[in-house]
Amino acid sequence: MSKVRAGRDMTRLLHDFGHELPRVPQPPARPKEPRLFRHAPRRGTRRRGRGWAPASAPVSSWRMTSDQAPALWPFVATPGLPATGAQMGIDQLSGGSFFADPLGWVLADQVPVTNPNIFSFGKPGRGKSGTTKAFCLRMMDFGYRTLICGDPKDEYEPLCRALGVEPFAIGVGLPARINPLAFGPLGQGWTGLDAAEAQRRAAVVFGRWLTLVRGLVGSQRIGQARVPFGPTDEVVVTNALRQLTGYAQGQSQLAETTIPALWHLLDNPTNQLVAQCRYGSARQFFDETRTLRDALGQLVSGALAGLFDDRTTIEVDWDAPIQSLSLSRLDPLGDDAVGIALTCLGSWSRGMRELAQPGDLRIVVRDESWKQLRLGTEAVKSFDADLRLSRFGGDIQFAVAHKPSDLLGVGDAGSQAVAIAKDLLHLADIKILLGQDAAVGDELERLLGLGPIARDLVTGWGMQGKGRALWCVGEHPYKVATVLHPLEAELAYTNQNIDAAG
Repeated sequence: MSKVRAGRDMTRLLHDFGHELPRVPQPPARPKEPRLFRHAPRRGTRRRGRGWAPASAPVSSWRMTSDQAPALWPFVATPGLPATGAQMGIDQLSGGSFFADPLGWVLADQVPVTNPNIFSFGKPGRGKSGTTKAFCLRMMDFGYRTLICGDPKDEYEPLCRALGVEPFAIGVGLPARINPLAFGPLGQGWTGLDAAEAQRRAAVVFGRWLTLVRGLVGSQRIGQARVPFGPTDEVVVTNALRQLTGYAQGQSQLAETTIPALWHLLDNPTNQLVAQCRYGSARQFFDETRTLRDALGQLVSGALAGLFDDRTTIEVDWDAPIQSLSLSRLDPLGDDAVGIALTCLGSWSRGMRELAQPGDLRIVVRDESWKQLRLGTEAVKSFDADLRLSRFGGDIQFAVAHKPSDLLGVGDAGSQAVAIAKDLLHLADIKILLGQDAAVGDELERLLGLGPIARDLVTGWGMQGKGRALWCVGEHPYKVATVLHPLEAELAYTNQNIDAAG
């Protein structure tokens, strides 16, 4: 089959007879920009020195958890926090500054924090005191004041004196006394309150006192067991307190009472109290409240004597940058006495802050908190109540302990006290984990849900320098090295006794 020959178009025909059609002007060509990247074949460019391979590299799929991923992508860090609050040190993963702002984190939707409470754990000598004092001192620039709610070792006295404040020393034979059954601000202006507001305040005050008495009674022992505090004891104590203050009689001005007065009334009950508690006779009242009365009597003549058995004798300047209640004079009395004092101070400080004005921001430091928690289930409940109220009062509860298992030493495995103590960890969304021995690593991973990389940071990197800590802000971990100013380092130094011995 012959190939059909195509004819000439108009342009070619005119060209053959010597005519040229006018051309449309073409725009000038743009200069080509240099290319930064050029496509390369899978096996590379087939030239000398261009990495060409006769076969492609095998591709394999891998699965890993989020705590394993940094091993392959080490520069992927936790999402950064807002640059608000106190600048604590260097974020080792991002290389930037690390800022701590607990209340600001609660208000920020992008930060997984629902309460501003802080738990700080660390082996002695790893920088717990330095980190705590630096946080308190630097947050003062943002309007925060600090209350040291019990200083068992006088660690905060140099900081107080540097700020022009003299700590209150509490001990046997000293003039400073604190009444844990003080009304606090809720007792002011009682005569001008309407019935509804008076009932609301009474419920708060008597509830706080009942929590305190429950914790104090539960701290006593019958052999190896703690003294029980049941619903009947609760009714007796509540009615006795209402009678002592005049609330049961409908008085317009309530009277302040004390724990010795409560014990004295229970030991010498009135007919009105016996009837209100639904006992058939005074003899039945004595028989069924013997354990309660003996526990209170032991406290009045023992751990509370000369300390918390009378009206408050100190005047606290709540406008000062810091206030501290020193308990070092109680150390010879044992850990239980210090724990009972911490329980009383916790209840008293909560009462003083129940009507805090908006913007009155305060950091409440609870050092050696494990001594209070080891007093039994009721003492744990009292500590639990303080943490739960922080979200509504605006205070930041800063609890300091050695390791998370200190919270579990309150009772037998599986007991109610241990269950409540575990829940305490969830009432503090911010945890500062300083250096720990390797033996504590498994405990950290089990109780706090840390992965192996975070655990190794605490037991490895955290032990290589003071102030190194893993800050757990909600579920986000941050590898932070606290940097102290020389003046802060001097105020945070706690090895004076060792220096003297050397």
